[in-house]
Amino acid sequence: MLLALALAAGCGVPAAQAQPSSNRPIRLVVPFGPGGVADLTARSVAQKMSESLGQSIVVDNKPGAGGVVASDTVAKAAPDGHTLLLMSNANAVSVGLFKSLPYDTVKDFAPVSMLGYFDLAVLASAEGRFKSLAELLAYARANPGKLNIGTINVGSTQNLAGELFKSSLGIDAQVVPFNGTPAVVTALRGGQIDVAVEILAPVMAQVGGKVLRALAVMGEHRAAGLPDVPTVAESGAPGFQVASWNALAAPAKTPPEVVARLNKEANAALASPEVRKRLQDLGVEPKGSTPQQQAQLLDAEIKRWSAVIQRAGIPQQ
Repeated sequence: MLLALALAAGCGVPAAQAQPSSNRPIRLVVPFGPGGVADLTARSVAQKMSESLGQSIVVDNKPGAGGVVASDTVAKAAPDGHTLLLMSNANAVSVGLFKSLPYDTVKDFAPVSMLGYFDLAVLASAEGRFKSLAELLAYARANPGKLNIGTINVGSTQNLAGELFKSSLGIDAQVVPFNGTPAVVTALRGGQIDVAVEILAPVMAQVGGKVLRALAVMGEHRAAGLPDVPTVAESGAPGFQVASWNALAAPAKTPPEVVARLNKEANAALASPEVRKRLQDLGVEPKGSTPQQQAQLLDAEIKRWSAVIQRAGIPQQ
């Protein structure tokens, strides 16, 4: 249907007279398992887009390999508007993290639109020694090499954000990787690590329940749900800004008219009150973009995370 609309627009044929080239549903490939923030973001936006497109969008979860499997699937798909990728900052990270990829992250995808951003936070145990980021920084500077920062696996956004955090604030600390968020939280509560860097949404219940304490958020602005918690930028690292993000992308060479239509519908979905509320309830700040803005962000993120990986001495996989 999208391709037929594009051809109709290009030939000057009214869209109402255009016949769909295919009634196949659009396949949205998501590089994460069902039920997580990224998956629920994709499903919320896809459902609203399908209503206005008059065409179903089916979410296909393909987790694993840092998003490489899902990305490769879309990169090699026909550029006809029937296959989309839920892109994330993992796509930017993978450029510096892997020795080689089966696709070119910049050249093999056509950006469609940003979807949203979600906060990361510096967390402590509610029963731990640190009541503020200032206390944490004072301890780290008085005790070089003794502060332990827990994150999930090496090369994840959380792990690299931890590396960027310590280098930006000029502290000598150890970033300790764990296999998943539950393991990080357990280690934090058990005192095996001093603080953690984690996406805020999955641990918001523990913060609200006074099990964990958020010392700072890493985004440009304070989190809507934690207005009293400062940003890292406010706390000693001016200009510091890290957020996880999701976006839509299509295979390269997808007709510009198709990309434009998808962009229009994605931004319309993000503007709808029901989608905005659903995403905000997930801890996601809904925010669309033009394809050009998405491309610029991806380029900037590739450069930033590649530099962090190199500076941290993380070996390429």
